[in-house]
Amino acid sequence: AMDVLCTDKTGTLTQDRIVLKRHLDAFGRDSEAVLRLAYLNSHYQTGLKNLLDLAVLEHAELHDWPQRWALVDEIPFDFQRRRMSVVVSSPDEPAGPLLICKGAVEEVLAQCTTLRDGEAELPLTAAQLLRLQASVGALNDAGMRVVAVAVRTLDAARSDFHAADEQGLTLAGFVAFLDPPKDSAAPALQALARHGVQVKVLTGDSERVTLTLCREVGLAPGGVLLGPQLEAMDDAALAQAVESHHVFAKLAPQHKERLVAALRANGHVVGFLGDGINDAPALHAADIGISVDSGVDIAREVADLILLEKSLMVLDEGVLEGRRTFANMLKYVRAAASSNFGNVLSVLLASALLPFLPMLPMHLLVQNLLYDFSQVAIPFDRVADEQLARPLRWDPAGLGRFMLVFGPLSSVFDLATFALLWYVFGAQTPAQQTLFQSGWFVEGLLTQTLVVHLIRTPRLPFVQDRAAAALLASSAVIAAIGLWLPMGPLAPALRLQPLPAPYFAWLPLLLLGYGLAVQGMKQHWLRRRAWQ
Repeated sequence: AMDVLCTDKTGTLTQDRIVLKRHLDAFGRDSEAVLRLAYLNSHYQTGLKNLLDLAVLEHAELHDWPQRWALVDEIPFDFQRRRMSVVVSSPDEPAGPLLICKGAVEEVLAQCTTLRDGEAELPLTAAQLLRLQASVGALNDAGMRVVAVAVRTLDAARSDFHAADEQGLTLAGFVAFLDPPKDSAAPALQALARHGVQVKVLTGDSERVTLTLCREVGLAPGGVLLGPQLEAMDDAALAQAVESHHVFAKLAPQHKERLVAALRANGHVVGFLGDGINDAPALHAADIGISVDSGVDIAREVADLILLEKSLMVLDEGVLEGRRTFANMLKYVRAAASSNFGNVLSVLLASALLPFLPMLPMHLLVQNLLYDFSQVAIPFDRVADEQLARPLRWDPAGLGRFMLVFGPLSSVFDLATFALLWYVFGAQTPAQQTLFQSGWFVEGLLTQTLVVHLIRTPRLPFVQDRAAAALLASSAVIAAIGLWLPMGPLAPALRLQPLPAPYFAWLPLLLLGYGLAVQGMKQHWLRRRAWQ
């Protein structure tokens, strides 16, 4: 039933192989010193290391820098500050412990007052800030995620540090990472679009990196809504924004959760694909929370589904398989509801009009048992392409209307069978009730079996859309058993009797008339309502 899929981009639209491509000083020059600081920050943090940290550590794994440093304290990452810091000391730094801050460019620059130029420190002026923003923007436009690195020398007498110490920083430079798009991302997005699933990208990354990636995978982003903009919106404004925007960047966990809630409030069935700690609230809020087996524990705990491969193509295959399963389930439910309703109505009418029971309880039980056996093959039936092209939802009211329309239609032909048996074959007294019951037993079983093929598809059955071989075979076998039972050796035990030969001349006419009536009613239904 999912019609909107919200997803992060890392590992879903990208290859999830983040590589550190550049380590630059504040003037765009390659800098070993910036790499050293980024490495120390990633190495000494004690929290969960993200993919960027792992890329830094892998890039610099042969260096022996940590041997000359010791961890003094740590200021953990949070989604409000969007940065984290470690405080380290070394005999080589007699001035005091060094705070190394690494995080989102905008948030780190907001705490910087100076920048490094070699060994010198220069004031971070408005002109310098514009130059830095342009340099970072160029890297973002090339598809790189950029992290700023800044430092500050602290008082040697202290050993306890807090977020308030992340001020008056000196910008050391930037580290830039590349996570190329998946080859399968563009085809998967096209497939999901063909199947009526909108994809919306919800990410904590910068908008320029996200837009570059979206263009590369063929996702038309339109406007981008940022986390700070989202915070300023009330629920009514957000309800409109989530429909017109497909890319949301610089999001905190609560932003993702609120976006999912807004989409659900608009009537969408929302899936959310995520594997990180920051995805847990949105996974819980979504109709379908989807994680991967490599995700963090909390993401797997709150998810409804766990993918063994983080791929939108796998998800599209799951959507189609779910729709096939649901469509085939509906075939049985529709057929059972309408035919059972018709049978009940026919029994009530016949019981009021006839001097005997129209069918014995034994006959009804055997008929239903045979009918159910004929439906065992429905799960293997093929589903029409138009039913796979859009989301399918459970609609109890629609099922009730369907039952009330198609159920009485079968009763009309049951009454025609009653008239045939009463007037043509003279089954009018309790002495001839077995003939009457045998005739209705056969007609009822054949129409129940036939109606499955008539209402399993919106197309013309047997011609435009033929059932799977397994369903055709099971229907044919049960129909043959139904014709044989009154004629075979089990007839006395079942209190049935052989039917006269002229009955089998009338039976095809009844079945043909019923088939034409159901097909005509189906076309009338399709002009007014969708078929699912």
